[in-house]
Amino acid sequence: MSTTAHPVVPAPGRAAGATSERADSAHRPRGWAWAGVAAGVAGIGTIVTSSMSTAVYDATVQGDAPAIVDVMAGQVPQLIAFHLTTMATVALLPVVAAGLHRRLRATTPADSLTGPVAAIGLVLVAVAALMGSGLDTEFLFAVGEPEVLVPEAAVVFGHWVGTIPWLWVGAGISGVAVAVAALRHRAVPRWLGVVGLVLGGLTLLLGISPLQYMAGMTGPVWLLVTMLGLALGDRRA
Repeated sequence: MSTTAHPVVPAPGRAAGATSERADSAHRPRGWAWAGVAAGVAGIGTIVTSSMSTAVYDATVQGDAPAIVDVMAGQVPQLIAFHLTTMATVALLPVVAAGLHRRLRATTPADSLTGPVAAIGLVLVAVAALMGSGLDTEFLFAVGEPEVLVPEAAVVFGHWVGTIPWLWVGAGISGVAVAVAALRHRAVPRWLGVVGLVLGGLTLLLGISPLQYMAGMTGPVWLLVTMLGLALGDRRA
């Protein structure tokens, strides 16, 4: 006796219900979006505090490593604030990346790359921020003890703080991915697509250009505006 296997086809009502549930879940308030707001604020704080750590750019001591260390020793509070805001950004961004990936996956075609690309861009920002703060513990308090510090090494640290954390090109990648998801697939509100196209596109172009550190001035702003939009107004794509 032979039997014929037939594929199991889900009931139309069930399939429609699953699709509806998936779409509804995309518009529920999410903690990850508020984490993104916090990451945007912390990212802006990183750029501000980095800009306040100016010893290596002080025209009165340039070229004089011991004098630069003396100036840096007076900027320890700024450097501590830089460390705290930068590491807060590092801790928050993976959560934001995962949430944004899930949000875009729920409202874009199954084969769309926008979700993974947006998430990877934010992870790149987190890696740059982690590296940018990686020398902090080594130098934060050592600059107050010049007898145990090689001045030229502290100068390198000063340039490190003033450059690596500004590498927000990954946010430009994420912004453009969100723009594609919004303008092509209507996966998020259209105005977020415009924000991604303008601020994300500008961040990407700056990051690619020799003015790459300028991306740090636009990337956190894109993140803050986008996450506020998703946290407060993301009810219909």
